[in-house]
Amino acid sequence: VAGLVAAFCVSILFHEVLPKEHHVFISPMRIFWFLVYIPVFFYYVIKANFDVVYRALHPAMPINPGIVKVKTQLKTDSAITALANSITLTPGTLTVDLTDDGYLYVHWINVQAEDVEGATQEIVSKFEGMLRRIFE
Repeated sequence: VAGLVAAFCVSILFHEVLPKEHHVFISPMRIFWFLVYIPVFFYYVIKANFDVVYRALHPAMPINPGIVKVKTQLKTDSAITALANSITLTPGTLTVDLTDDGYLYVHWINVQAEDVEGATQEIVSKFEGMLRRIFE
């Protein structure tokens, strides 16, 4: 309860630092898609955790690390930030850089596709559709 009160007070005091589109976040459809996104996100986090644990404990340590370039169709800063954070919070991936033309560079513990389309399909597509409904 104290955390909720503190978060509410901080959000009131510092609302001007929020992105300019923050007022559109309060809508029933966006809240619905956010509530759908949370369990989907946790599913992929848990799945990736098991994958990373398997790779760490396997005697041969089957990893193929590398940095891949992925493309996002998201336009707003909030949506792109949420996508980059979702990728980073998923074990085995880390968003390294973001360009102005909608490309993200992601460090991937086990590169499965080196081309932009394949890497985008593997990494970005599972989050992008729902984040578009939430933030755009």
